[in-house]
Amino acid sequence: MEEKYGRNIRLFPVPCSGRLEPIHLLVALEEFADVVYIITCPEGACRYSEGNKRAKKRVEMTRTIIASIGLEVERIGMIIGSKENPISLADHVRVAMERTLKLPPSPVQN
Repeated sequence: MEEKYGRNIRLFPVPCSGRLEPIHLLVALEEFADVVYIITCPEGACRYSEGNKRAKKRVEMTRTIIASIGLEVERIGMIIGSKENPISLADHVRVAMERTLKLPPSPVQN
């Protein structure tokens, strides 16, 4: 991925995707990102039991917020990992990057 997209992808590991709040996603959009994706554990595989479900709700909430201010909801997304096929994670990231490249630059960055 890095060879193809270079600095266009930034990873910020967190102990659990469920710890992220909408404000974290909104600040990322405001400060440096055109698009923010959360990569979560596969369904039923969260070591904190509900983290990926919380993350999904927070992504939906953040999408509602950005839609209300006129931004494309595609600027916030979620990729669910796969226990069976880790290669599919790379495919999901590739597809997300292709979608991202079709969007105009974010109008809200400082």
